[in-house]
Amino acid sequence: MSTLSRARVALAQINATVGDLDGNAQLIVEAARAAHAAGACVMVAPELALTGYPPEDLLLRPAFMQACARKLAEMAIALAAFEGLRVVVGHPHQFGDRGDSRSRSHAVQRRFNAASVLAGGAVVATYCKRELPNYQVFDERRYFASGRDAGQGAVVFEAGGRRFGLLICEDAWFDEPADAAKAAGAEVLCVLNASPFHLDKGGEREARMAERALQCGLPLLYSHLSGGQDEVVFDGASFAVDAHGRVAVRGPSFESALVLVDVLPDGSLSGELCPVPSLEEQAWAALVTGVRDYIGKNGFPGVIIGLSGGVDSALVLAIAVDALGADRVRTVMMPSPYTADISWIDARDMAARLGVRYDEISIAPMFEAFRHSLATEFAGLAEDATEENIQARVRGTLLMALSNKFGAIVLTTGNKSEMATGYCTLYGDMAGGFAVIKDVAKTLVYRLCEWKNRQPTVRADGSTGPVIPERIITRPPSAELRPDQKDQDSLPPYDVLDGILARYMEEDQSIDDIIAAGYPRADVERVTRLIKINEYKRRQSPVGIRITHRAFGRDWRYPITSKFRA
Repeated sequence: MSTLSRARVALAQINATVGDLDGNAQLIVEAARAAHAAGACVMVAPELALTGYPPEDLLLRPAFMQACARKLAEMAIALAAFEGLRVVVGHPHQFGDRGDSRSRSHAVQRRFNAASVLAGGAVVATYCKRELPNYQVFDERRYFASGRDAGQGAVVFEAGGRRFGLLICEDAWFDEPADAAKAAGAEVLCVLNASPFHLDKGGEREARMAERALQCGLPLLYSHLSGGQDEVVFDGASFAVDAHGRVAVRGPSFESALVLVDVLPDGSLSGELCPVPSLEEQAWAALVTGVRDYIGKNGFPGVIIGLSGGVDSALVLAIAVDALGADRVRTVMMPSPYTADISWIDARDMAARLGVRYDEISIAPMFEAFRHSLATEFAGLAEDATEENIQARVRGTLLMALSNKFGAIVLTTGNKSEMATGYCTLYGDMAGGFAVIKDVAKTLVYRLCEWKNRQPTVRADGSTGPVIPERIITRPPSAELRPDQKDQDSLPPYDVLDGILARYMEEDQSIDDIIAAGYPRADVERVTRLIKINEYKRRQSPVGIRITHRAFGRDWRYPITSKFRA
């Protein structure tokens, strides 16, 4: 390729919304306009960029597939204005789909996860994904057939004097699709991706794509989605790897961007190389992105948070303000007879630092009314978790009443450690519309609070400093549902609990393996038992943001009724 000039490729890192075909098409067209102005000869949009990812059972609706076909054809015409630019777009595809309701074969046609090359006002080539993931959050075999089933081979197209081969996400993790593209004449691999984020996922992707580039001896360009979709988040960070496996270009994380990659005459790559965020930065950005897009894409005017003076609600409040701004966040402190003075003092302090609306509604009268109504039924019985749960449910009812009246969605504040062990109350603190830190273990909660306080943040009064009062972080955690209650009255220390949780739930280690790793048998048996018996609660919890490689949600599907105990 030494006689060739530079070829510029634009990786369109867009924030698509599932089902918004008009909006997604507009994002693609606008990115193409910018790519054309920047001198690109190719623009690569992410996997299923036209529909957003994952479209789930929308794909089973003939009307949806017809609408996708029509929109793709319309978009091809719109893109014809950018002469010399070839645009690669991810979309669902059915061969022979005319894009209208006249065809009655849609019900039996096989669907494909596809990428089409658009140029000159038309679709000039279509590639169908060959490797379909069916693990973790992925369920692609429910919806798609492999490109092999269509009898389709590699798709290679020419632009800027070079030949580009197409792959879609999982294809690049296997030898055969890339080898087929190279055999068909590809000199550069373009990979369209919608790879849900988990902590340090970016490093995994880059390592695997470096292996693929080395194995093929070809540079590889990786275009990736950004933004939140229900419980999954996409972190952007599109990148390019040269034929020697070196990451030469990396886009920004957790934001929309047009990442420009120059393929030089000798086959090397050049462009901006953004830094890799720290683990805490990744987690914070993912949580902020998840909240911003869930609230924004679903049209909620704002959020309501039950602010307790504890560390979990403090973390959720700080995330919500970063995601939405103080004017769209409302907090409510609901003290009970067991609420310590420092709890409402710290809650008031934090709300003031962030400039959010803060209200106090005592639950004492309602709690007493419940106890009075149940006094005859409970005569002679000691108080226990029943009375604790009543307090939580009074609070949940108040928050949901405010939500109903004003339209703002309630953000729940339970963390992964609590969700795992059932240290939460159905229809109480679990009541709400979105579980922000559902996949954040308690030990990570503390790390994120400490990280946030180290960041230079302008507070509501114009001063710069920590937004979470230090005492909220340092005081022993408590649900404050009975006198002098501490979390560790009912649970092992959180470093022990979270270690067991990670090994059992995220890594699928057995009870014996965890004990052999040095954890006390009593703690291991207790925690794993709690995980099992509280599945029924988790099934009734709100959707929440996934930031680990295994969260309680799409990639955790355990039976409620089960006798297996290993």
